Amino acid sequence: MNSNEEWLLTNKEEALEPDLPICDPHHHLWDFNKTYIEETYLLPDILKDTNSGHNIVSTVFIECGAMYNKNHSIEEQVINETEFVNGIAAMSNSGLYGKTKIAAGIVGSAPLLIGEKVAEILDKHLNIAPKRFKGIRSQAAMHPDGTIPSTRARPKEGVYINDMFHRGFAQLESRNLSFEAWCYHPQLPQLIKLAKKFSNTTIILNHFGGPLGIGSFKGKEEETYSFWEKEITELSKCDNVVAKLGGIAMEINGFEWHKNKIAPSGNELINKTKRYYEKTLELFGTDRCMFESNFPVDKISCSYVNLWNGFKLLTKDYSANERAKLFHDNATRIYKL
Repeated sequence: MNSNEEWLLTNKEEALEPDLPICDPHHHLWDFNKTYIEETYLLPDILKDTNSGHNIVSTVFIECGAMYNKNHSIEEQVINETEFVNGIAAMSNSGLYGKTKIAAGIVGSAPLLIGEKVAEILDKHLNIAPKRFKGIRSQAAMHPDGTIPSTRARPKEGVYINDMFHRGFAQLESRNLSFEAWCYHPQLPQLIKLAKKFSNTTIILNHFGGPLGIGSFKGKEEETYSFWEKEITELSKCDNVVAKLGGIAMEINGFEWHKNKIAPSGNELINKTKRYYEKTLELFGTDRCMFESNFPVDKISCSYVNLWNGFKLLTKDYSANERAKLFHDNATRIYKL
């Protein structure tokens, strides 16, 4: 089994401000996943992280292709995942595993490219988990030049501006479902068009819109940032868009922490990426941002404790009210937990 536990222990911090309530609005659960550092990330595994020092009150699960059966249609696969996660959420909700409500909110997936027909799938999700099911994530993260690894979903280019996709997307509003956007930074202009067209649907930007730092973007940090800054400024003008702060310690972001002898401290994690956090906070404000872990994907680069320590260090001069929003209240409000 893959694991980098020994490496993470080379820089073991105590949790800062261990009483501050946190809702972690972005994590995954899976088994037999050889793509990431943790092949297995089920209830005991996430509890090991959430119980490692910070006060994690609740979490939101985000789709990741868990429990897909390759012999099933995509329509069946996405339902499988919601059934799987809803079971884990029910286990957690029993109280037998501690106070943290794991997967209090569930964001699943649905093939929006099938247009209006996706309505039936959305209703199935809602029937499985009427109180927990909150929205859909549909990935656009890809780059046509072939130097960036495709995400698991292997989306085609231009999905967020595709007419059939829009017909599927239109089914979210009447069901009060949010949309989780996962794209790479070159696709932000497409997301802006989507956000403007569907201004009554809450769109949650994942991982700063995926600033790339590998492949054809390696060594172009300034160029990438300046493109990103321009597009994120435009996106922030869409009142229906909120931003997750985190998910920038993946290999695709190009910071290469995982290649260092010693794991990064919370301070290092934030200092190297601070401008993305500060610019997003400046543009979206403390009412439209929330910190996220993106675990176990970001575990390639850091421990859960150090990551949240970084967020706390970043906001040490913020008011108690602003911090309450960023660490807990915005996530529970936006996801209606």
